[in-house]
Amino acid sequence: MSSKIHPSAVIDAKAELGVDVVIGPNCVVGEGTVIGDGTILDANVTVGKDVVIGKGNCFYANSVIGRAPQLLGLKPDGEYGTLVIGDNNTIREMVTIHPSMYPDKTTSIGSDNLLMIGMHIGHDCVVENNIVMSNYTQLSGHCKVEEGVWFAGVVLVHQFVTIGKWSYAAGLSGINHDVPPFVMISGHYPPEVRSINKRGLDRAGYDAQQQKNILKAFKRIYKSDEGVFSDRVNALAAEKDLDENVRYMVESIQRSNEHRFGRHLELFRD
Repeated sequence: MSSKIHPSAVIDAKAELGVDVVIGPNCVVGEGTVIGDGTILDANVTVGKDVVIGKGNCFYANSVIGRAPQLLGLKPDGEYGTLVIGDNNTIREMVTIHPSMYPDKTTSIGSDNLLMIGMHIGHDCVVENNIVMSNYTQLSGHCKVEEGVWFAGVVLVHQFVTIGKWSYAAGLSGINHDVPPFVMISGHYPPEVRSINKRGLDRAGYDAQQQKNILKAFKRIYKSDEGVFSDRVNALAAEKDLDENVRYMVESIQRSNEHRFGRHLELFRD
């Protein structure tokens, strides 16, 4: 089956479309953009230049993908980087995703994600796979969101924050420091780690023993009154034969603690 393009759509001559692509009314696709097989642009979808989009994605009405990042002093004809999107993502109405602010770098979105109405992903972010970002969540530039993260509505994330895999952020959270994997976090400036994300661990397929190990480590780090927080983390990290998930959790906390505001990626700021 060939692609289906509405007569009101504007497709740059240098764009590349796969098979079974659907381009709806009033859509715009920019120069050099590649759209994979079976991807759907519903209506009034704008895709900027040099965007690479994989297979089986669905972009709902009024989403704006790969247009210039929000930078003071960037002119309409200014140079900026690219945006790469994987496969089988659902991107709902009024979502905005920006390319990298650097001409030689990329904003990266993985596969099998659900990005709900009105959410924003800033320039130079890395968003992995199987992630849910609910309505009006706002992800600032240079953030990393690891596999399986779930954001409830109107979550605000500071620049350079890392959100650990299979964690959950409650609605209206304002996150200004790294979030360890596997936990639930809520509140704002600062948000607080509340518990283990049991539902996320189930979604991820962790077995009973793996979950038990993670919960035991969580209690030792966050619920014990022995010593200060960093001492408890370091003591656990020093143990031999540590469960690989616990090791990942502990090392993510240690990385965050290397920066005074708890944002590991700030260490690589240009």
